Amino acid sequence: MHRSRIGVVLLDHPASTYEAAAAFWAAATGSERSPGGGPPEADPYEPLEAMGGGVHLELQRTGPGTPPRVHVDIETDDVEAEVARLTALGARVTRQHAGWVVLADPGGMPFCVVPVQTGAAFEGQARTWG
Repeated sequence: MHRSRIGVVLLDHPASTYEAAAAFWAAATGSERSPGGGPPEADPYEPLEAMGGGVHLELQRTGPGTPPRVHVDIETDDVEAEVARLTALGARVTRQHAGWVVLADPGGMPFCVVPVQTGAAFEGQARTWG
């Protein structure tokens, strides 16, 4: 048995539109900007205010050629089991990384399966599978 939930919603923008989009989404959500401490290449994430249910909202700076989009991170206490569950439902693996996996749903929308990122929110709201 393993557990999972949607833990993070990411607003992805390439460098060319990132600053304008980040300023917009911070203002739209009433969040303070809090860019990471390193260069954008090393730390492409910028958190915004948490949404209801402990779901985190973040901005992600993407590389050239990636169009602006929204994607979700499904956090889990067993990445391998969650990827197996989702591929059995029709998702396909597009990239494997050390510790996390990028998949696409049957319509081609990308999403990630990652280890637990939200701590107490995960503990209180994850769904049990298997």
